[in-house]
This record gives sequence, structure tokens and C-alpha cells, in this order.
Amino acid sequence: MAAAEAEVASPPIADSASDAAETAAVVAARTSSPAQVSKAALAAKLLSLSGVFAVHKPKGPTSAELLNRLKEKLLAEAGMPSPEWHKRQKQTLKIGHGGTLDSAAQGVLVVGIGRGTKMLTSMLSGSKRYIATGELGKATDTLDSTGKVTDEKPYDKITQEDIEGVLQKFTGNIMQVPPLYSALKKDGQRLSTLMKRGEAVEARPARLVTVYSISLLRFQPPLFTLDVECGGGFYIRSLVNDIGKELSSCANVRELTRTKQGPFTLEEHALPEDRWTIDDITQALQHCPSLLPEESAFKKPKSEKSSDQVLSYEYITLSETKREEDAIKTL
Repeated sequence: MAAAEAEVASPPIADSASDAAETAAVVAARTSSPAQVSKAALAAKLLSLSGVFAVHKPKGPTSAELLNRLKEKLLAEAGMPSPEWHKRQKQTLKIGHGGTLDSAAQGVLVVGIGRGTKMLTSMLSGSKRYIATGELGKATDTLDSTGKVTDEKPYDKITQEDIEGVLQKFTGNIMQVPPLYSALKKDGQRLSTLMKRGEAVEARPARLVTVYSISLLRFQPPLFTLDVECGGGFYIRSLVNDIGKELSSCANVRELTRTKQGPFTLEEHALPEDRWTIDDITQALQHCPSLLPEESAFKKPKSEKSSDQVLSYEYITLSETKREEDAIKTL
């Protein structure tokens, strides 16, 4: 579990791998059947894609699992299903996401493809918006409904005015303690992984985070629904937990939907799974420049080494043949 938690100013840019794919497509056009030519052209188009777009993440899969699902659909469409084939062809597709959503959460997940993965750090630090439903009276070890109940307290005397009254304490620049079940790492391993193994994990110190706005949408005890816009590194689960404590009770997150990440909104920009196609993603990337600030345009790095050192994103390299969990790395 992780934080509750630019567009290109030019068309998608091809890299050396995509140039090779285009060359292969030309050769295939001279020597192959129409079906083979079509697949070769799709492969070239897929490998030439670069930019940032958004998909709709449903409840259930982790962000990494969703990324793998997206990758598999694109590879199948392009007729490139075999990792060994990619290894022989020396062709690599980079794809990553800019801000993890908990497996129990849904909503906007920003994805970078090709050189667009280098833009994902701005997604990690940018503003996000959530609709969160909390449940009063129960605390869990994960701070949401997927965890084990660790405490129960009365909530019957809490009113709508009480909740609205404490929200101002959680607006602006505030100090927040991240959940123990999170994607934050200790010795290279996620805290959530260590917790699931039963290993001792110390709470992280409180850190400064930003809440731009927070409002109460509904109150139907024991449930209350919030609309929250926040900055990077913010945890909605911690917020709901802290609100419960402030009300002299306890609370956990029942439902969580990310409705906005950076300039991408769930309603306008997030592609549902039936639109995870090469053509639909190409169209989404073409709209990217009108969404992102000009300074987020692609810039040619001085060197790959120096560029990669400042990146913070997860990517999948299609030429990898290791176990699935080894194919997802954090730079």
C-alpha cells in the first residue's frame, strides 16, 4: 500500500529501439504476408510511443499488477508476446506509473510510456484529488477495511458539525505519520512486505505534507465521505485515522477513489480497460501537450546515466526474463 499519493510539448518521440522496429516493419512489408505486415507496423507504432496518459484502475489489482496487465494487452495487440523474442530483437518498451494506488482503491493512475517515464517524478509530487469514505468506530492495522480490526470505540455522539469542525485542523501544511502498511522502504524492501512477514517495523517520523482543500460531502453514521485535494506523499488512510482520533473515536478507510492526478481527471482522461489499445493510447498522448505545462516537454538528457539517477518510477523492461517481481524495479 502506498501514498494516496506535463505534457509533452511535442508529438510522441521514438527512440533507437523504435527506429529499429520501423526498419523491421519496412523489411516485413517487402517480404511478409499482409497480416505479418500489419503486426510489424503495430509493433513499430507501439515502440515509438512516448508520453504520459491516464488509465482507470479498478479495485483489486495493485498498481504494478495493473501495469503488467496493460503491458500484456499492448504486446498481444502488436503480436509481440514472447520475452525471448524481445531479447533477440533487442527491443525494449518502458512503461511505468507516477503514483501508487492501494489495491483496494480505484481511480486515476498516470502512466508514462517510452521517454514519458522520465516525466513521472512530476506526477509523484503534483496535486491529487480523492473521494474517501471513512468508517467511524473501528481502527485497523492497515488503516483501511482490508486490515485486521485493532480497536473499536463509540461514535454515536459524533455529529456532522463535529466532523466539519475538525477538518480545518487538517488543511494547509500539516505533519503526518505515514502508515506502516505502505510502499515506503526499509533496507530496500517495502514496509508493507515486512509487515506481512510479521517483522518488526518502526513507525516513520511525521513529515510535512500539504492539504489544499478538504470538505465533508456526506455523513451517514458510521460513514462519512470526504473530498480531499492534497500534494505528493500524502496518505488518505492516515488522514482518516487521524480524524477518528481527533473525534475521540477511531476510523478507517472504507472506500477510496482518486478522481484527479496532476492535470488528469477520472471523468475526462482515464482510459478504461476496453480502451487500452495502441490507437487509443496514441490519441491520448496527442492530447498530452495541451494538459501539461510547457516546461515538462521532453528534453534531451546529457547522458542516460545522469538522467536515470534522478528518476523515481517503476518500469517494466520487456527484454527481462526474470521472475515477475524482479521485472518491476525502482530507480
